[in-house]
Amino acid sequence: MKMLSSGAVLAAISVGVASLACAQTAVPQGAPNAEWPTYGGDLGSTRYAALEQIDASNFGSLTVAWRFNTANLGPTPEYRFQSTPLVVDGVLYTTAGSRRAVTALDAATGEQLWVYSLNEGERGANAPRRLSGRGLAFWQRGSDKRVLFVTPGYRLIALNAANGQPIEKFGERGIVDLRDTLDQGGDWDTSQIGTHTPPTIANDVVMVGAAHTPLAPANQPNNVVGYIRGFDVVTGKLLWTFHTVPRKGEPGYETWLKGSAETGGGNAGVWGTISADEKLGLAYLPVESPYGDMYGGLRPGANLYGESIVAVDLKTGVRRWHFQTSHHPLWDYDIPTGPILVDAVKDGRTIKALAQATKQGLLFVLNRETGEPIWPIPETRVPQGKVPGEWYSPTQPIPTLRYGHQGIALDDLIDFTPALRAEAERVVAKHQLGPIYTPAVPYDANGPISTLMVMGGSNWPGGSYDPESHIVYVTSSVGVNSMTICRYAEGSKMPHGICLGPDAGAFGGVRNLSVQGLPLLKPPYGTIAAFDLTKGEKLWEIPNGDTPDAVKNNPALAGVKVGRTGRSGQPPGALATKTLLIAAEPGYGPTPDGKRGSMLRAYDKKTGRELAALQLPAPQSGSPMTYMLDGRQYLVIAVSGNDYPGELIAYSLPKPKAAAPAAAE
Repeated sequence: MKMLSSGAVLAAISVGVASLACAQTAVPQGAPNAEWPTYGGDLGSTRYAALEQIDASNFGSLTVAWRFNTANLGPTPEYRFQSTPLVVDGVLYTTAGSRRAVTALDAATGEQLWVYSLNEGERGANAPRRLSGRGLAFWQRGSDKRVLFVTPGYRLIALNAANGQPIEKFGERGIVDLRDTLDQGGDWDTSQIGTHTPPTIANDVVMVGAAHTPLAPANQPNNVVGYIRGFDVVTGKLLWTFHTVPRKGEPGYETWLKGSAETGGGNAGVWGTISADEKLGLAYLPVESPYGDMYGGLRPGANLYGESIVAVDLKTGVRRWHFQTSHHPLWDYDIPTGPILVDAVKDGRTIKALAQATKQGLLFVLNRETGEPIWPIPETRVPQGKVPGEWYSPTQPIPTLRYGHQGIALDDLIDFTPALRAEAERVVAKHQLGPIYTPAVPYDANGPISTLMVMGGSNWPGGSYDPESHIVYVTSSVGVNSMTICRYAEGSKMPHGICLGPDAGAFGGVRNLSVQGLPLLKPPYGTIAAFDLTKGEKLWEIPNGDTPDAVKNNPALAGVKVGRTGRSGQPPGALATKTLLIAAEPGYGPTPDGKRGSMLRAYDKKTGRELAALQLPAPQSGSPMTYMLDGRQYLVIAVSGNDYPGELIAYSLPKPKAAAPAAAE
């Protein structure tokens, strides 16, 4: 196959513009009818509810209305309970437990109404994405109400929302085996594909994504591809398949040089949430990296649709436009969360848009009809690497809207004291530093032993959007990863990949880079940022969470005023209401009474000032949601961690005390 020039490759990966008529905007306005019917509150993943009973004056005095322990929903307790429940018609639905059961609860009391559990045996036990997952989907037509979810073993199941029984006429007695419609022949290890994420239902189409076993073994040059499929919500019939690694003759195939789409592809699934605009008839796919993670020598070229936002027709699955957020992915910068459908205002004109948070701490804001950037996203020259046989993109799209931290320079190192800074400089002297998109180094005993990169940004919990103020909120974590690429044994099908062995870190570099037990970089270690989409500007960015005990009590900081640093770890999901922005801090403590736990905090939406906080018994592990029922607003959150099994906790204002009965005469 003829090699493309850099200019031709970049032309091939530019935005594909759809010929859609410009119409007056109609963005999702958050969770409707004081309920929470979809994973993100609405199909636009806004995580917004126009409720105001809970506000700054009473958030700190909320009490537990009910709690639901999930420890017995499965053969063993689960300690990574990540669900966001749904609430429709006074019933709360959630996945839970180590076997991913589905249960319905009375949304006012937490009383269990029904439970469904499928024992998938070895298939479920060996699945790449096990445990309870992140939730489910709800659909209704008249009196026909259904909840749909994907099992660990990769089966799509439709249940009667009234009693939890499988819908007999959906698929085979309620079940569609997703391995049967992979559309790539039978020579694949189908046990390497699954998902944690709930399906998305829009215009009666059920869309299912895919996630994979991470990292590339030496004997496997490619993997099963995470094609995205749409099914009929009534019958379970397959309607369409979108090839996230294009086939010959399809747009994007030319960005896989030397025919590598057929020999070096794989993965490129969607493990984040699929968002949708039913009026435009479009679904928005946040596609992850292609196979190989940090090594792409077997897939030269830009590799569409890896790390791309792809808009597809809801009814046919045909691509309408795409935007690639990083070309020829080499940094595990999967797009981790559903695009947030927003109204952007530019030059006095309201534009139907989407805001995509990323692991890089870059916020991409695009016209959701055409994929064109709303604010500048220039192609910026980036460093080139030296791994033998690797292909590097000369530029990457880097937007002006940023949060968290990008790249590492000496000025980013810890500097609480001159001694700590000096030690930090000694630590990094053996490593390569650089701006965002600095590639991994090849292993060389005499050269830099790794490339240091910031790994954090946003993740699957995502952000939220206030449609009244046009403000997007995103959470972020800041950590350091060490990347080194090693040559695999002679004759291996994958010639290079991340280094393996007991001393290798997550990306094949070294483990535990720190300075006297302190993080290598300056704080903040986790943030929440707010972006005004009427101006295309960052309004504020604050440290998310208190200072960790390991920092506050470190002997090297005796006498040093540290201040609030925020906390690293899984960035939490954020919830916006009419009155508050609500998010928890990652990890355990410190809490006011010194007990293990975590704080759930309420912030002023316009300034980021903390207004009040509640103490959770364990960290937030699922994204918060809220609903109104019988005149009371409830705030529900999943917590879990370490030795604390998954639990749903519902908070509300204290019930008024009943009047004392009148004394008998």
